[in-house]
Amino acid sequence: MKNFGLIGVGGYIAPRHLKAIKETGNTLVVALDKGDSVGILDSYFPQCSFYTEFERFDRYVEKIRHTEKRLDYLSVCTPNYLHDAHIRFGLRAGADVICEKPLVLNPWNIDALQLMEKETGHRVNNILQLRLHPAIQKWKTEIENGDKNKIYDIDLTYITSRGPWYYTSWKGDTSKSGGVATNIGVHFYDMLAWIFGAVQENIVHISQHDRVGGLLRFERARVRYFLSINAETLPEEAIRQGKRTYRKIECEGEEIEFSDGFTDLHTESYRQILAGKGYGLEDVRPCIQIVSQIRNAEPIGLRGEYHPLCRLPLSAHPFHNQQNAI
Repeated sequence: MKNFGLIGVGGYIAPRHLKAIKETGNTLVVALDKGDSVGILDSYFPQCSFYTEFERFDRYVEKIRHTEKRLDYLSVCTPNYLHDAHIRFGLRAGADVICEKPLVLNPWNIDALQLMEKETGHRVNNILQLRLHPAIQKWKTEIENGDKNKIYDIDLTYITSRGPWYYTSWKGDTSKSGGVATNIGVHFYDMLAWIFGAVQENIVHISQHDRVGGLLRFERARVRYFLSINAETLPEEAIRQGKRTYRKIECEGEEIEFSDGFTDLHTESYRQILAGKGYGLEDVRPCIQIVSQIRNAEPIGLRGEYHPLCRLPLSAHPFHNQQNAI
């Protein structure tokens, strides 16, 4: 049984980590969150120590460092811009780290973390759950066993509707979330690079607060993508079905079906990490480079090979038309 700590236990993704720690036969010793709506701990680890102040959490972790309760792993489920600092804390505390995506916001953060791994002797692991999805693994095998000279044409569409709260939270601040491409797209970019090789060209056609669209040329694929958090960009078929999320990948005109099978991917990620087979810093570098380039690119507009949904009318920032923005 391994001892875990968890930072960000009050957040959206934390329950998947709590479930994974429990289902892999380990224990959560201590957790931290600035909010105290963390009653979910009672469902998984009712004896877990909990703090709302980092300083007290830090003191506790240091106090148990030379006891049987010392941390073997620290799970990081905090806002994107805090990942780097919290990973560093975990390494300095003598623990291996398991971090949610995106691992960091910029490629140079990876370089610095590699130095810390060498200094501390501990490892950083990232949750890249799409690599463990059976349908995605099957697709990768088919590509590897297919025509080695073929360049595949792919369309990626991902729309996950968000309300005004999004822009009030850290997610609506590009300096904290990395923007739409980073916040909701990084795991797709990782999956595509994992299957189709290194990026040869990264073109951004449109980019604003609620959507991003562009073209990625990998070694073995041309990928037109459109990502959005605006419900007004949902296709008619999704609206008719009352859905607020739309996810679709088409390869050579055929859909890659992977809507199911997400339930246990965090638990499987933990199993792989505990077996020494986790995805480390170099594994995550390609997708972090992709989202960093997208964030800093100058959109070229509707020129060249762009995703059809890029033609949708661009929207004003929602706060521009809301009284409650004052």
